[in-house]
Amino acid sequence: MAVEGLTAGAVARRLGVAVTTLRTWHQRYGLGPSEHVPGHHRRYTEQDLDRLEVMRRLTAQGVAPAEAAAWARRAPTDMLTPAPARDGGGHTIAVGPASPAARGLARAAMRLDAPAMRDIVEVVVLDHGVIEAWNEVAMPVLIGIGERYEATSRYIEVEHLLSRAITEVLASVPRPDRTAIPRVLLAAVDEEQHTLPLEALAAALAEVGVASRLLGARVPPAALAEAIARTGPAVVVLWSQTPATADVLQLAQVADGPHPPLLTAAAGPGWHGPFPPGVAQLTNLAEAVEAVQAAAC
Repeated sequence: MAVEGLTAGAVARRLGVAVTTLRTWHQRYGLGPSEHVPGHHRRYTEQDLDRLEVMRRLTAQGVAPAEAAAWARRAPTDMLTPAPARDGGGHTIAVGPASPAARGLARAAMRLDAPAMRDIVEVVVLDHGVIEAWNEVAMPVLIGIGERYEATSRYIEVEHLLSRAITEVLASVPRPDRTAIPRVLLAAVDEEQHTLPLEALAAALAEVGVASRLLGARVPPAALAEAIARTGPAVVVLWSQTPATADVLQLAQVADGPHPPLLTAAAGPGWHGPFPPGVAQLTNLAEAVEAVQAAAC
């Protein structure tokens, strides 16, 4: 189905630039709207938008505007034109009523354009913070890719590259001063390989000045107990993505261990109660930041 042409204002909102910037790029470098309807102003097509995304990304990276425009104009056609639709929904990611940034991230993900993905997520983090970037931009696209995989058994490479881009942006969020002692320990439970939500939590905590240690994926109970004994955290958060990895015994071992933290928390969709006494369940990133910050400070 054809996409209606976009106004300059709509394109400016999607790209996060001023309308005057679009006019400059049009007048100086020929990156203007190409769709013409008699009696109406010209409109930007999706192909125009993709070229402008290349222009914005390159100029943000310090490339001279004239050179960036040259690259944008000669970008490969197969990168700018959506592939024909096929059974199962075509080469797109459904993100529902998501933000323009999420739609741009979805397009960049399907192009396997890692620099563009990093650029989009980084801009949202800088402008709106980690929580909004995670909830409103990253999550809709990650969910959409997961749904496409369930329907087609394809696009693992898209999910992997997108996850890597998000990881790199989250890791670049400034951490508290090195003199701050981390009192928060974040870990995936034994056999759990997903850590991206914990990386988002670590970055969001850093934004509010809370230092943390992230142990990563597949942390065995014995290793977790050793880490708790050595660091004495006030908060331990255990992540589980699926019920297959969610063993409440691991929570009980932390909460009832010889060095129990002030807060033991179960995070992730894999967990289902009942939980051992003293264990809290965290259901979203904003709630997790608030609860962890209150216990750690």
